[in-house]
Order: sequence, then C-alpha cells, then structure tokens
Amino acid sequence: MHHTNDLGRDRLFPLVCRLAIPTMLAQLVSVLYSIVDRMYIGNIAGIGDLALAGVGVCGPIVTLLGSFASLVGMGGAPLLAMRLGEGRRDEAERVAANGFVTLLALSAVLTALFLALKDELLMWFGASEATFGYADTYLTIYTAGTVFALLATGLNSYIIAQGFSGLGMLTVVVGAVLNIVLDPVFIFLLHMDVAGAAIATVISQMASAALVLYCLLRKKAPVRLALRGLDWALARRIIGFGLPTFLILSTDSIILIILNTVLQRYGGPGEGDVLVTCATIVQSWFLLISMPMGGITAGCQSVVSYNFGAGNIERIKRSILYIALLSLIFCVLMTAAAHTRAAELFVRLFTQDAETARRSVGFIQVFTAMIIPLAIQYTLVDETTALGRVHLSLACSLLRKSVFLAAILILPAALGAEQTFWCEPIADGVACVVTSCLFFAFIPKVLRRRVGQA
Repeated sequence: MHHTNDLGRDRLFPLVCRLAIPTMLAQLVSVLYSIVDRMYIGNIAGIGDLALAGVGVCGPIVTLLGSFASLVGMGGAPLLAMRLGEGRRDEAERVAANGFVTLLALSAVLTALFLALKDELLMWFGASEATFGYADTYLTIYTAGTVFALLATGLNSYIIAQGFSGLGMLTVVVGAVLNIVLDPVFIFLLHMDVAGAAIATVISQMASAALVLYCLLRKKAPVRLALRGLDWALARRIIGFGLPTFLILSTDSIILIILNTVLQRYGGPGEGDVLVTCATIVQSWFLLISMPMGGITAGCQSVVSYNFGAGNIERIKRSILYIALLSLIFCVLMTAAAHTRAAELFVRLFTQDAETARRSVGFIQVFTAMIIPLAIQYTLVDETTALGRVHLSLACSLLRKSVFLAAILILPAALGAEQTFWCEPIADGVACVVTSCLFFAFIPKVLRRRVGQA
C-alpha cells in the first residue's frame, strides 16, 4: 500500500480533490448496485413495471440496512484519523478492531430481525398484492447477505481515513462492475428474474468485502485490522460519532418508505403502483446526487479530523471551504442535468411506458429543485461531525427530516398525491438556512478553544 496523501502537510486543494473525487466516484459506482438492478428489472418482459415497483419498495429498506455500515464506518473513520494526527497509531488500531467486531454483531442482529419481520415490513411500507411477490423475493435474498454489505461499506471508511482514497474507490468499483456483469446473466440468461438481481448483488458485495479485508490485513497497512475483544466504551464513542450520518441515511430510508406508503394510499388502486414506480425512478436519480455528494463531504472528514487532532485550525477552515466548493459545483451540474435530455434518457433506462417516463421526468425536476442549498447542508453537517461536535450535526440532520416528514403528511392530504414530491425541496431549503446559522454560531468557538489547547 503506497500512502499518497499527507493529511497534515500536502497542499490543501489538491489534497481535498484527491480525497473527495475518488470517494465521490466510489459512491457513484456503489449507486449502480441498486440502479443497475432496477434498470434490468424494469426491462423484464411482461412484468417489468410491477417488478420495478416491488423492488422500489425494497430500496429504502435496503438503504436502511446499509445505513448501519455508515454508523460504524463513518463513526470510526474520524476517530481513526484523529488518533493518527495525534501520533497514536495503537489507538487507531483499536478503533479499527472495535469497528470490525461491531459490524459483525450488527450484521447478525439485523439479518435475524429483518428476515423475521420482512412480510409485515413490505406490506406496511408500500407493497401491494400485485408487487408483494417481487419485493419479498428480492428482500429475502438481499437480507441473507447483510454481513457482506456491512463489512464492505463500513470497513472501507477505515481505508479512506488512512489517506488511501484511490484504494477505497477500487474496492467499490470491483463490486459494482461485478454486479453489472452478473445481473444480465442471472436475470435473463438463467431466467431468474428478480431473484437473479438479488443474487448478483450479494455475490458482488461478497467480493468487495473480501478485498477490503485483504487491504486492512496486509502487513504494509499503516493501521492493520486485528481481531480483539469489544471495548464497549470505544464502541459507544464510534457509534456516537457515526450517529449523524446514520440518521441521515436511515431517516432518508424511513421517509422514502413513508413516501411509498403515502403514494399508495392517496394514489389509490392502479395509480398508486404507477406513482411508486415513478418514485423508484426519482429516488434512483436522487441517489446519483446524494451518494456522490456524501462521498465528497464524508470522504474529506479525515483531513478535517486529522488537522483538528494536530491543532492546525487554518487548514481546517480552508478544507471546509474547498469541500463546500466541490459539493456546490457537483450540485449545479446535476441541477442542469435534470432540465436537459439527460433526465429523460435516464428515465428510459427503467421504463418504456411513455406516460410513466413523462411523469417521472417532471417529478425528478421537482424533487431536486433545492439540491444546491443541500450541498451546503451536507458539507456543514459532515464536517461538524469531523470536528467531534456530534450533537450539533445530529440536530441539523434531524431538522431536515422533521420538515420533510411534516410536509409528507400535509401536502398529499391537502393537495393530492402528486404534490408529495415537493417535500424534498422544502426540507432542503429550510435545512440549509438553519444549519448554516448554527454552524457559524458555534463552530468558530470550538476552533478557538482548540487553539488554546494546542
């Protein structure tokens, strides 16, 4: 492993780019796990649209499972980087070891829990009699491979936190490319339909997990993974650091589940399934924005945490500025793409029905109307976490979800099912304003105190 990034001394803007771009691309590629599945499923002859709606119901549940990887991965990575910045390598290795054991324990609990409750969850969260069979098949197989999904994603953060962003990207790319190759084989060549898509995903995640473990177990790794007993105090601290990111992802999932349920209820028979199909396509587009942007902001947490541990305040300020700039550029480009033929071409990957495609493009434009302010919110929340101020970032995360939830309960009841898609831009705009005010009110004081301690 060749260490290419010095978090404390490299020129900042190139360093941020080297950390952000590979991590952003890794998250973009990881989105392909769900998007490629949905794309192929939507084009299965005779059952495409119904199967897509069924897998769309599973999408937020799958993301909810994956958010537990971020709880441990994004929680441990800033701690690991801080310990490296302080020159305490042994402590960094303790963080990695406890993260590994915590991920194994969570995998066992979540697999048992979700397999036991999946039938009730699917019906509560937007499946209809016509789509339940497809949803049940996909979720059963995917849940059985939870341990590979959690290890691949959670431990990958510990690779990136050591400065190996390119290697972190490679572990994701290997799994995603394998999924792209295996999907048509299992779905069409072996005629396994929805089950084939799920099996291809689990095999791909298994390959990513194996590569991540290999990278962390190598003797040349600066922070090696070793199996140790669980330190409850350290595990709680890891979880505390990861809680804001976990809540962002898990509540996103819960809210999308509520979105599907609301669309089914207010859409009614037939129309409800059509709206859930549209929502599945819209959510796939939104993942193309939120996951890479999360890659930028979370992937650069290591440079902020490292320099906070080292007491280098000026590098922290400039790092956050550059991270925000990259996020804004990305979101401006994605906003422009939503209003070009790119959105239409994207939608056509999932459905050949002209009316469903037309409505989905319109819903994409509504749902992503405020992603430019969202870039600011993502940056400030993740870098507040990197500075160890978990409660503040947690409050900002919960605010956005609370506004979304309030809107999702009010808009469809008052204005009709289609107006549900306005919930996201309303929440994004409010969250950006409030998060910015809180950040500039509290974080300068945190940095001044760190100067006094250095």
